[in-house]
Amino acid sequence: MPVILASALWAPLACAQDVRSFPGEAGPVFSESGPDAELYGAASGYPVGTRGTTTQIDKLVGVYSHFGEIYPSRPIGRATAPWQFKRAPEPAITYSFGTERLSIADYLKRNPVTGLLIARDDTILYEHYQYARTDHDRFLSQSMAKTLVGMLVGIAVSEGRIKSIDDPVSTYVSGLAGTEYGSTSIRALLNMSSGVEFSEVYDGQDDIARLGRALFVEEPKDPAAVVAQFNTRTAPPGTRWHYASVETEILGLVLRSATGTPVADYLHDRIWDAIGTEADASWAIDGSGQEIAFCCFNATLRDYARLARLLAHDGAWEGRQLIPRAMAAGCHDRQARRRSSRSARGHTLFRLRLSGVAPARRAAQICPARHPRSGHPGRSGLEARHGAHRRSPEAVRTGSPQGAACVVVRRASTARAMI
Repeated sequence: MPVILASALWAPLACAQDVRSFPGEAGPVFSESGPDAELYGAASGYPVGTRGTTTQIDKLVGVYSHFGEIYPSRPIGRATAPWQFKRAPEPAITYSFGTERLSIADYLKRNPVTGLLIARDDTILYEHYQYARTDHDRFLSQSMAKTLVGMLVGIAVSEGRIKSIDDPVSTYVSGLAGTEYGSTSIRALLNMSSGVEFSEVYDGQDDIARLGRALFVEEPKDPAAVVAQFNTRTAPPGTRWHYASVETEILGLVLRSATGTPVADYLHDRIWDAIGTEADASWAIDGSGQEIAFCCFNATLRDYARLARLLAHDGAWEGRQLIPRAMAAGCHDRQARRRSSRSARGHTLFRLRLSGVAPARRAAQICPARHPRSGHPGRSGLEARHGAHRRSPEAVRTGSPQGAACVVVRRASTARAMI
């Protein structure tokens, strides 16, 4: 089952010198360079910087692989019994773009990808890193964390901790009683169809920027009070899909109340340990200690691949159903319905049809952080403006998102990867 994971920052073309971890053997391949490496801080060793410099171009590689060290984060311990992927020699993988037939190596030369991993079910076929990143680096999830929250909601329902996804939010989050979000069902939030106004256009002045500043920058506040400021209804719940990160933030509050457990700890106990992760992870928290549910999970690529494999098997791991199958399988159809309506700056997906990877019934893909946009620390319009006119032809033609990370689980008659 094909899995592609990518952490990327768009930039112009360049070539990189690849070094295999163990010459002559199948294994990770590392490069000190990458497209436009000097722009991204190669001469300084890709510095991490500080909270005040996270949006600077030469700090982006460092920020996106050390986010959990820059911002307060709750640790998530590795599994007590790691599950290991098998490895196979790299197949000849190609994709078509226009009239061109290109290789994955061509893609890496065209786009500043910090890490790319392709696996089929339990076997890693391709694992490459650029910009001096390694298989020990923990890459920032961005909005892929939203999928983790959805998975955990499904588990909480199956355990009876959440009685029904048709319950209003205020049943679990008393701080939102009497607000529009408080009267909205959990189901509507899961589908991002609350009908409550929330702007997410990444201009630095929108609602996502206000939410990000309140959670990351300003003095610690009750997160329920932070989200309660968005209180204007524009449509009945469940009638209109509209991408709004605040809705996942609220689901995080529901989870914390319903389970009596921090979201990161609940993830560890129900999923992270069970899928045999090999490395510690972390999840950024706000000033109150609440996980920032709409973003900012950090993990290694192979552990992201384990999550993708879990989704590719409809929430089952080695015969054990960790996530209710109906919820995990439902992601396929929801993603397909939404794909046509997403804007290029949101979650439009760049689809590659790959040759050299055997067909599979399910394909799961996770894309950790790509580029910064306003609203999250480290997201800025600067990098978007800098790179917009210099993207690879694939990115320009497809409108490939520079922002939100994603997980896609879909039925496939042929193996597909979406980057």
